[in-house]
Amino acid sequence: MKQKHKIIVFLLAAVGLLVLPILLQGFGNAWVRIADMALLYVLLALGLNIVVGYAGLLDLGYVAFFAIGAYMYGLLASPHLFETFPMIAAMFPNGVHTPLWIVIPAAAGLAGVLGILLGAPTLRLRGDYLAIVTLGFGEIIRVFLNNLDHPVNITNGPKGLSQIDSLSFFGLELSKSVTIGNFELASVSLYYYTFLVLVVISVVISHRLQLSRVGRAWMAIREDEIAAKAMGINTRNLKLLAFGMGATFGGVSGAMFASFQGFISPESFSLMESVMIVAMVVLGGIGHLPGVILGAVLLSALPEVLRYVAGPLQAMTGGRLDASILRQLLIALAMISIMLLRPRGLWPSPDHGKSLQSVKT
Repeated sequence: MKQKHKIIVFLLAAVGLLVLPILLQGFGNAWVRIADMALLYVLLALGLNIVVGYAGLLDLGYVAFFAIGAYMYGLLASPHLFETFPMIAAMFPNGVHTPLWIVIPAAAGLAGVLGILLGAPTLRLRGDYLAIVTLGFGEIIRVFLNNLDHPVNITNGPKGLSQIDSLSFFGLELSKSVTIGNFELASVSLYYYTFLVLVVISVVISHRLQLSRVGRAWMAIREDEIAAKAMGINTRNLKLLAFGMGATFGGVSGAMFASFQGFISPESFSLMESVMIVAMVVLGGIGHLPGVILGAVLLSALPEVLRYVAGPLQAMTGGRLDASILRQLLIALAMISIMLLRPRGLWPSPDHGKSLQSVKT
């Protein structure tokens, strides 16, 4: 009976997710864009959960992989490289219009390799020291992208990359709306379904990793690294694998973000983005997939929803309060209240060991 109940809940959730953009379109495409960005943040939070939630490695520079994926796609799908380097323009006279099934493996592979390269020097670090080093790595990548416009203009510096192509597959351009009968499916809704498929695949991968031998080894390292090493676990390789696996999610999310926005700049990958992604994982429930998804959806959608609260409050004070600062204050108060009432997160993971009772060994 319990299994049947779970199946019904999953089916209802699937129907709700499929119908959601159609319902939101009635209120305007801006609401569908909020749902699109929420799915991208879910993808980022799932990747960071592998590093922080499963392996217990505090990574404050995760936004670097988000930036790497975005700039990889931006450079391949915008006219910047072709205008800067005549040799590349001669090699690809019609431009490089990369299809979806090449973008995703390329972004995942590049970010994964750089994730392993980041993890290699930090193998002996733990806790606060690891957090400081990864934070520095994230800032180095942002500064690097911001200044790599001379002597050779590769990233276009603070001006960013514009005119980035939208995604396409099987002749379907996601930047154009699709008419089905008398109903028009907007471009933002097409992106929603693309992001939803990627999130579902990521959830399945994360869940299978959690229940695998690798996932158990990560949790052993998280609980007590010395004891895990004494039991014969290769902590070095598993830490590198955690950094690499987590980074792949960030790279794919970055490529999707660049395609969705059509413009990227170093400002989109600031330290606050890393802090927000970490907050999503912690607020939802570290190591628990439903909690991580809930935290990502709430924290990504909350600032946009609070626009409709901050505006009237600003009008009530005669404009003496800035709406953007007021929104940040309301978000901070909401997070503090939740962490006081639910210190383990909104949807914490079961007690240690209980989550693996149903797994056959």
